[in-house]
Amino acid sequence: MKIIEGGVCAAKGFSAGGIHCGIRKNKEKKDLSLIYSAVEANAASVYTTNLVKGAPLIVTKKHISDGKARAVICNSGNANTCNANGIDIANEMCRLVADSMNIDENDVIVASTGVIGQPLDIKPIADGMPELVKALGNNSEAAAEGIMTTDTKLKQIAVSFEIDGVECKIGGIAKGSGMIHPNMATMLVFITTDCA
Repeated sequence: MKIIEGGVCAAKGFSAGGIHCGIRKNKEKKDLSLIYSAVEANAASVYTTNLVKGAPLIVTKKHISDGKARAVICNSGNANTCNANGIDIANEMCRLVADSMNIDENDVIVASTGVIGQPLDIKPIADGMPELVKALGNNSEAAAEGIMTTDTKLKQIAVSFEIDGVECKIGGIAKGSGMIHPNMATMLVFITTDCA
């Protein structure tokens, strides 16, 4: 096994991007990320055991129940947790991606990270969607930047290895600094692979 470049874009068929759309006040910080699979991908997830769960987690559980996905959208700056309209906002984020990428909204996984208990305005996300889609490419680092909150450094990695003479790749990005307990409370990790 060897470490390679590319993060979540190292695996064949995956692209990613990240932009600043206006959720965070600091315009130097990216706050919206997208990971996209060119084909329907097998998908699985692990969740926090914390009793308080954000609306995006509830929507993701529903969308990933068939074991398939095409895209992951994640914003930083607002966790969309403990909000009366949180599920509506999480569903709308999925719909925006689905409409922009011409895929089923049930094939979109959604995540949010940041301040808890503050309403998440969908407008900057909707307004930023064309730019986010345009940013898709070999841009794992930008996607990793877009999910950071209190992180002191960007977290991404990719590896390649062979199985029966066929090269396989696994890549990932992550965020999480102080609030990793209880049981991955605000930790987010997105992993891609082309292992068939």
